Amino acid sequence: MAIIIDETKNVLVQGITGREGQARTRLMKDFGTNVVAGCTPGKGGQEILGVPVFDTPAEAMAHCKESGVGAIDVSVLFVPARGVKDAAIEAIEAGVKFLVIVPDRVPVWDAMAIAECAEAHGARFVGPNTLGVLSPGRGVLGMIGGRAASAREWFKPGHVGVISRSGGMTSSCGYYLGQQGIGLSTLVHVGGDQVLGTRIPDAALMFEADPETKAIVIFGEIGGSQEEQLADLIREKKVTKPVIAYIGGAAAKEGTRFSHAGAIIEGGKGTHAGKVSALRDAGATVVEGFGDLPAAALRVLTEHGIPLVSREAQAAMAAQNPNAWSTGVTEIRPNHVGVRGHNIADLMGRVSYGQAVYLILRGELPSPEVGRLMDSIIVSSIDHGATPPSCLAARTVASTGASLSASVAAGIMSINRHHGGAIEDCARTLKLIMDRAAEQPDMAIDEAAQQVIDEFKSRGERLPGFGHRYHTADPRTSRLFELAREAGVDGPYMQATEAVLRRFAVAGKRIPLNVDGAVGAVLADLGFDPAVMNGLFMIARTAGLVAHVIEEQTCNRPMRKIDPVAHSYNGPTNRPPVSG
Repeated sequence: MAIIIDETKNVLVQGITGREGQARTRLMKDFGTNVVAGCTPGKGGQEILGVPVFDTPAEAMAHCKESGVGAIDVSVLFVPARGVKDAAIEAIEAGVKFLVIVPDRVPVWDAMAIAECAEAHGARFVGPNTLGVLSPGRGVLGMIGGRAASAREWFKPGHVGVISRSGGMTSSCGYYLGQQGIGLSTLVHVGGDQVLGTRIPDAALMFEADPETKAIVIFGEIGGSQEEQLADLIREKKVTKPVIAYIGGAAAKEGTRFSHAGAIIEGGKGTHAGKVSALRDAGATVVEGFGDLPAAALRVLTEHGIPLVSREAQAAMAAQNPNAWSTGVTEIRPNHVGVRGHNIADLMGRVSYGQAVYLILRGELPSPEVGRLMDSIIVSSIDHGATPPSCLAARTVASTGASLSASVAAGIMSINRHHGGAIEDCARTLKLIMDRAAEQPDMAIDEAAQQVIDEFKSRGERLPGFGHRYHTADPRTSRLFELAREAGVDGPYMQATEAVLRRFAVAGKRIPLNVDGAVGAVLADLGFDPAVMNGLFMIARTAGLVAHVIEEQTCNRPMRKIDPVAHSYNGPTNRPPVSG
């Protein structure tokens, strides 16, 4: 969503036949604004840029309704200042509920008359003396943003609303926020005059009601009380979204006008210090320099977990460059690294490695108990001596003088279905057993396990995850299941392994569940896709491979003869158990 203008709004341009009116109508149409009618007294019947022109707003409204276009929602005024009051009141009395009054030098009494008429008819307006309103990707009212092409490049759809008392700085705020990768919902220049239709607190309340706007950036100035009133709204919890503000005019003295008619300190009120203090006391983030505003906004968005751009903007950017990468794993932007939506600096020191691995693979942080279980899985497979294929490959390549990365890569490349792959294959086999039992309600899990065992035997294949070259009772398996149950994990995959072991026992076979089978069952009960399980084995084994490669490079001569079976252990033994 956006406030004030989007692609659904029907727009009237008053003063469309003038030079400024035509130029800005072209801008609005190029940007996608739905300009349905124009109005200039005595010029009815013409057509400007494909837009029909009428003598009065009432005629334009009647035509749009009768033709099926629908009621006019917004009127943008490009008329001389002396004619603004009459033009605005005509539009309001014709039923237009929102006006953007661009001209400056509108007499104060005229602005007050417009405000009185608007209140009586339930209408609202922005201005006078406003560049307008812009909602990236949806529409623009007035003359904000320059050329449509540059506006589309600078301003991306997102979740930050901008409210500014300066026309030029409205665009500058949007531009510099965009340079930080921050997308915008709507930019509103409230106008620089003393009497305004929509002021900073009014626009802030509109943003508060907009579900797509998640934060508000303010460019304020000395003079008046708009910023102080916004601070009151924040304090009263009427504006709850994060507010990031800069207040211009720090060096201005009392009685000196700062840029605009409304920016003047009089009677000690409206000072820079007073506005800054009010906003900060209310909880807003206020920066000292305008150049600090984008970084502060980026920091606040990050702290609150607010996406930088909308999903629509992400999709649009991807469509513009189909070769650009898009990833939901890690977000990198200046001074920020995000993993699955979490700031990595916040994770550091707060989550275990197992929790981080679970997060990056599954997309959500697990409980500390499941994180401890993940740590145990990684530890269980960290190494298994010098003779497994991955270690032999890594040490053999290291003995040639190859680099650490090349040697470890050689070990990793040897991990496949027959070495490390039993984790994935076991999970798939256990799924087959469970599916077999589910398909036939009368079949017990043990009977289904026996059928699958028989099928593997008939093909001359070993059941993956069961049996071990060295261990008759793998010491890691029972411990892993114990930790799983402590974490509340004891699902159908683990139960299926018990069914297989019971069938082996009935047959008089002492075939153990090995660590690969235990890991596969536990990961499957945690909800992991079997396709990722081989990767988890690689994650675990990499540390062991690094240790072996470094040992090979530092303790042995190059190109030595390596026996693939004979090996000995010469490290420390029988260290006391680790507590906790």
